[in-house]
Amino acid sequence: MQAFILENVSNLYKVKVNNNIYEANARGKFKNEDVFPIVGDFVEISIVDEKSKKAIIEEIKPRNVYVKRPKIANITQMILVLSAKNPKPDLLMLDKQLAFAEYLRLKSIIVLNKTDLDDKGQFKEIKKIYENIGYTVIETQAKNGKGIEKLKEQLCGNVNAFSGNSGVGKSTLINRIFNDNIAQEGEISRKNKKGKNTTTSIKLYEIEENTYIADTPGFSTFDISEIEKKNLHLYFKEFSQYIKDCEFVGCSHIKEENCGIKRAVQEGKIAKSRYDNWVNIMNITK
Repeated sequence: MQAFILENVSNLYKVKVNNNIYEANARGKFKNEDVFPIVGDFVEISIVDEKSKKAIIEEIKPRNVYVKRPKIANITQMILVLSAKNPKPDLLMLDKQLAFAEYLRLKSIIVLNKTDLDDKGQFKEIKKIYENIGYTVIETQAKNGKGIEKLKEQLCGNVNAFSGNSGVGKSTLINRIFNDNIAQEGEISRKNKKGKNTTTSIKLYEIEENTYIADTPGFSTFDISEIEKKNLHLYFKEFSQYIKDCEFVGCSHIKEENCGIKRAVQEGKIAKSRYDNWVNIMNITK
């Protein structure tokens, strides 16, 4: 019987089969194979006790996507959340996340939250940059529900992972989507204006059939070291059309004079902030 893992707490799994939820343990053989079931996995289970909804996980189906940290499988879309203030927009983090999503072949939605605090109008420029690249950008005010319906439309049919620095409003957005307090809302530290991470375990919440969202602790600190340094430019998708204009094969896009990407930056075809962030990521990537 095939099931879908919704939650893992101390190696006790909640799995969904049709409209039934079972509590399941994993077979001991997984320890020997050094592969363990994780949230988002499709698995084969056997029922131990139908009345008490107890089951055993027998087999893990092949994964389309696997994220090492935090461990989650088979997500199809990343929801990347920024806030206008407290914390301020972190575009370097955003560009790391977008590159990672491109590497995993996931769709990305950028959410600009707390628009009511955007007194400097910085979201207007951010939205322009990323819409020009081809990303969907949605403006929200999670506290009063503005933009929530538009966001919900984009979630349909996907296993969505929310990502962003603590305090940007991920849990508040999730609660608004469900109109319920299912995800704990964090408090902003008044001392350092940074969010306190309140989510402690990965859990998939079902919005409707085949549509899920995950509040994933630690997602904003994931390691993109899986991407080889020499290939990083491939995951800044607006770069691709200008590589052919580079004078040299194997151009680093940093030191060379006749570089198609650098020329595109100079001509305003590639946002300088995106190029600068790519260089910064290159410098910290082994």
